[in-house]
Amino acid sequence: MYRALRPLLFQLSPDAAHALAFAALGPVEHVGVLRGLTRVMFASPPDPRVAVRTMGLDFPSPLGVAGGFDKNARRPRALAALGFGHIELGTVTAHAQAPNPPPNLFRLPADRALVNRLGFPNDGAAAVAERVRRVRAGVVVPLGMSIGKSRVVKVDDLDAVVADYVASMDAVRDVADFVVVNVSSPNTAGLRTMQAGEHARTLLSALAVAAGGKPLLVKIAPDLDDAGLEALLAVVADVKLTGVVATNTTLSRAGLATDAARVEAIGAGGLSGPPLRARALEVVKRVRARLGAHVVVVGVGGIERAEHAMALVKAGADLVQMYTGFIYEGPGVAGRIARELAAMATREGARTLRELRG
Repeated sequence: MYRALRPLLFQLSPDAAHALAFAALGPVEHVGVLRGLTRVMFASPPDPRVAVRTMGLDFPSPLGVAGGFDKNARRPRALAALGFGHIELGTVTAHAQAPNPPPNLFRLPADRALVNRLGFPNDGAAAVAERVRRVRAGVVVPLGMSIGKSRVVKVDDLDAVVADYVASMDAVRDVADFVVVNVSSPNTAGLRTMQAGEHARTLLSALAVAAGGKPLLVKIAPDLDDAGLEALLAVVADVKLTGVVATNTTLSRAGLATDAARVEAIGAGGLSGPPLRARALEVVKRVRARLGAHVVVVGVGGIERAEHAMALVKAGADLVQMYTGFIYEGPGVAGRIARELAAMATREGARTLRELRG
């Protein structure tokens, strides 16, 4: 049904379509009976073949919603009812902030991709955390919160940057099952400098203390070169973070099917979807090889079908996430992928996905 509706939805601007989708999920978010019906219609029944236990948490499937889809925690219960195995909300910042100037979100249908330069629009970490607190009992899967740098904080004032992130951590820590530190969005000026060795060490060390034992992961860019990636992963190992989310959106425009003039006209922003898939797979492999078996790895980039998720698992991911694939595939995608992953595990003679992890 969604495939029939998608051409109509894609006649709307990306912003309008996103708003319409959130409006459609509103009754599911707020009415328990509708959440139950939605779960029956869309979610895959519990299946030990795809269940994952990591970070001390039980995930009914490895597939979650990536940060950026529900920035203000407006629909976490509805997203869980659709069958996602976890929800990452945000990215939130200590100071409330508006989106970057429009237009800031673009579709590339020929590549089944998106380009966004939204920044971190959100109501502020404290306000979003309070919203989560009110509905937390109804979110039946693990819930992560992504935190980022406020736009008003200058990136060259490291003390101020650290204090800004710590303020967000203090706000969200008690409502989250795990926290993701976003230092890799390409849409906040200078943010990716926080991935550099000593900057990363200072920030992540402070946040590891502020987390108070809460699982803490860092989200990294796909555009890091080998030396930059190695330096950042060395910090992750030294600080003893719980894990890594690999990867964020990319600045690369290589190999796109979309007309080059259209791509140039869109301009700056992070590219997501299938064009990111190969690089995400490569980074997941490198992270797992560098950090070993006990660090949590979350693979993100280009998932649309079960084989994409399975490839990331075999590369070393404990969990996987999607955003762009959700836009293109529709509300049934999480349950479908969970069912297909279970069947794939059985065909490969595995009792659980963990047995197949790289």
